[in-house]
Amino acid sequence: MNPSSRPATVLLTDYAWPDDSVERSIIEGAGHTLVTGPAEPASAEAIEELVAEHRPAGILTCWAPVSATAIGTTPDLRIVARLGVGLDNIAVDAATERGVWVTNVPDYCVEEVSDHAVGMVLAWTRGLAVFDREVRAGHWDPASARLRRLSALTCGVVGYGRIGRATVRRLGGFGCRILAHDPHPPKDAPGVEMVGLEELLRRSDVVILHVPLTPATHHIVGAEQLALMKPGGLLVNVSRGGLVDTDAVTKALDTGHLDGAAFDVLETEPHVPDELLDQPGALLTPHVAFSSDASVTELRRRAAEEVVRILAGEAPAHACNTPSGPSTGAGDR
Repeated sequence: MNPSSRPATVLLTDYAWPDDSVERSIIEGAGHTLVTGPAEPASAEAIEELVAEHRPAGILTCWAPVSATAIGTTPDLRIVARLGVGLDNIAVDAATERGVWVTNVPDYCVEEVSDHAVGMVLAWTRGLAVFDREVRAGHWDPASARLRRLSALTCGVVGYGRIGRATVRRLGGFGCRILAHDPHPPKDAPGVEMVGLEELLRRSDVVILHVPLTPATHHIVGAEQLALMKPGGLLVNVSRGGLVDTDAVTKALDTGHLDGAAFDVLETEPHVPDELLDQPGALLTPHVAFSSDASVTELRRRAAEEVVRILAGEAPAHACNTPSGPSTGAGDR
């Protein structure tokens, strides 16, 4: 990849790993300067101040919000590259209007997220969290958890994209019946019955969410949807916390209508509501479904390479928008 003949500043707003070495080696290796924000995600206002201070031509962002104000602050901005898949922390429309590319890395963690989802299902069917908790408390009681045969269950996968299909492949190996729902169903889905969302909820013992967070999918599972589910089922969310009404799930666990809720993401993360923590049927992990040594390294490399491509005047590998102007920054139009 040829370095740009015009050195630029790139802002890394935040990062979820020990250092910025991978991003720095790629950005600076291409002749640019990398400036780094706090490791922990900052507020939208703090990011706006960083952008105003450094006036970057490229922004790399993990979790931090990149607002329309931030995007409009620097006339030289040419790309906002997401270190991840979802775009709910980026003002994509504002970027598009200003001729700024938005990119992501859509397939870096397909295996990890799918493994995590199925691992949560197995933890529930085999009572792993319950047994571990009871044994540590000094209770050797084989009857402390209800055990289920996975091959006898119906699993519903909401979202049949890359990760949804990977999850279906894994579940298929256990011999369970698989339903799937997607707003754009494929013509051919071997081993899967494509159904509407309400039918999936009514028929499934296990419901797994693999959809992005958009205005249309916010609280796609709330009190009304939970009421459709079979009594004693499991809800798995490894996508985005805002897909689920946490209060409604907590109430469903409290009444026993829902036996388990396995969440890697929460609406209020990193804060976990006490009411959810108090539920013995809740299995919680700290937004790590995407993570492995291999996936994180791949993510960081590919996101940084997207920035270098755009700054070199090349097309992005994974564009999430079509900028209304040329990809040369608002200041060049």
